[in-house]
Amino acid sequence: MMLRNAVGRRAVATAATAVCLALSLAACSGTTKDSAGESGAKATGSAKADPDAPLKKGLKLAFLPKQINNPYEKILDEAGIAAAKEYGGTGKEVGPSDANASSQVSYINTLIQQRQDAILIAANDPNAVCGPLKQAMKKDIKVVAYDSDTAKDCRQLFINQAGSEQIGRSLVQHLAEQIGHKGKIAILSATQNATNQNTWIEYMKEELKLPAYKDMELVKVAYGDDADQKSFQQTQGLLQAYPDLKGIISPTTVGIAAAARYLGDSSYKGKVVLNGLGTPNQMRAYVKNGTVEQFSLWNPEELGYLASYAAAALASGQITGAEGETFTAGELGEYTVGKDGEVILGEPTVFDAKNIDRFDF
Repeated sequence: MMLRNAVGRRAVATAATAVCLALSLAACSGTTKDSAGESGAKATGSAKADPDAPLKKGLKLAFLPKQINNPYEKILDEAGIAAAKEYGGTGKEVGPSDANASSQVSYINTLIQQRQDAILIAANDPNAVCGPLKQAMKKDIKVVAYDSDTAKDCRQLFINQAGSEQIGRSLVQHLAEQIGHKGKIAILSATQNATNQNTWIEYMKEELKLPAYKDMELVKVAYGDDADQKSFQQTQGLLQAYPDLKGIISPTTVGIAAAARYLGDSSYKGKVVLNGLGTPNQMRAYVKNGTVEQFSLWNPEELGYLASYAAAALASGQITGAEGETFTAGELGEYTVGKDGEVILGEPTVFDAKNIDRFDF
């Protein structure tokens, strides 16, 4: 599969520094589908990697996104499914239509019954999915978290978009430059339990404590639950509650698009700065009509592609999830497993009017 307009590609990915909270996760692995009885964390110690092992043919991978109708996650999963065909495997996407904390549990149980070789999950909640994921690992079904991590002993690998600290701090830095480091700001997030969102927000708050932001005030973190209409309404509510708001950071592709739609048709257009994470195709019209000056993201196709190859390497015994192990992710090249089983795709790209038409995803 040829990936369109590669963003932030790296030949070798390294672990992010100072990654904390729910992303400080321990690697884990299993033994055999029928005999493994230990937790994933214990199994890693007994498993041995064979970096020369070929990728197994006929691997069955299942992608479990936060919600099945999320356009961003659809891009991820379709790229991962296409990657599976490259190495002779098959992939499918299953998942809930909502992003509630426990909505993914029944799907994991079904995938265990289907004897998938690997489950790839973007977790809605770091802990709610742990019980069934541990059961999957006991049966030697490999578990790879991508985009949004699980708790530490519930997977073997976490495929991260970029360093979490870098994402959180850079969003504050970009917005601060746009508003002259002065004024009230708000954050429009996804769900209250989303691991990636909460980690980025903690780094945003840490960045805001620095002297450079002494004239900026974070007045509220609102939650749109990765639902378009609710995110739209939350944006409206923020501006009604804080009519002097200077900026909004929305680190979710659903949220930033909904916020841009509201701002673009309101008297706040050009007065309230919106920044965050979005896809070029979602945000193109808002950049061109002046609602949004800039936003960031990595290439979601590459993230799904990398996750697929990482799962295949894990299921084939090339890696176990231990720090320092390496594997080749197709045309993306070689990657290194970092601390706590984390593999980082690369650095995000900032999109604006000058470069947005070069990207198509």
